[in-house]
Amino acid sequence: MKKLLALLLALVMVFALAACGEEPSEESAAPESGAPESSAPESEAPEAESDLAYVQDKGTLIVGITNFDPMDYQDENGEWIGFDADMAKAFAESLGVEVQFQEIEWDSKIMELDGKTIDVVWNGMTLTDEVLEAMECSNAYCNNAQVVILPADVADQYPDAESMADLQFAVESGSAGEDMAIENGFAYTPVVDQATAVLEVSSGTCDAAIIDSLMAAAMVGEGTNYADLTYTISLNSEEYGVGFRKGSDLAAELNAFFVEAYADGTMQEIADTYGVTAALIPQE
Repeated sequence: MKKLLALLLALVMVFALAACGEEPSEESAAPESGAPESSAPESEAPEAESDLAYVQDKGTLIVGITNFDPMDYQDENGEWIGFDADMAKAFAESLGVEVQFQEIEWDSKIMELDGKTIDVVWNGMTLTDEVLEAMECSNAYCNNAQVVILPADVADQYPDAESMADLQFAVESGSAGEDMAIENGFAYTPVVDQATAVLEVSSGTCDAAIIDSLMAAAMVGEGTNYADLTYTISLNSEEYGVGFRKGSDLAAELNAFFVEAYADGTMQEIADTYGVTAALIPQE
């Protein structure tokens, strides 16, 4: 009897020890030493906001411009026309949205873009280092230069930049023309736009102006409202591009549109209308 009791007690102890040594279930197991604790999977980083979707959702493409013949200017009915204006209309149509033109102060263009009061700067904009750093830009589409505007009757007295050292210039504030005035050490008066710069010369309040060659060809000389003015030397050479908010997917969309519009002749047809065909850069 004692032997039987001893045997039963031994069996009970074996089962007890086995129960104490049982491994925890997978759900309750502690992590191995040195292993990181498990955590819920991290959510994916949100995608950057699409400017294309933003513009299409609101149904309008707001284009920042200044009065700049032959790129953006108003006809007798107050409608904005010009090479850039007509191209902007065609691009907006390709996106399925309406176009809206908004005049801006040129030196505030980056702030206007970032503040979303406009969606694009499309106004014969020179692709400067500052512009390329601050905006998402399209491919270049037009060649240009900064030229000097002078009264025709004194133009031959100023054959080069050195001879103009004592002149007072009018330039659009924040423009490539202002950059050229600074680079050449000219004294200058900043004004609201290039049209005003030309007016300053015509009225005699400034001796000369620096404006875009495309505008000069359309605005001064025989057959224009400023027949007594002329444009003379080029101070540089440059290219035009269109600017969007930094990182905007609209820039790639516009580049694709440029290629299509150049291939089917739309871009050349609009350029012919406004006399800028010779300045066009092929789009491929």
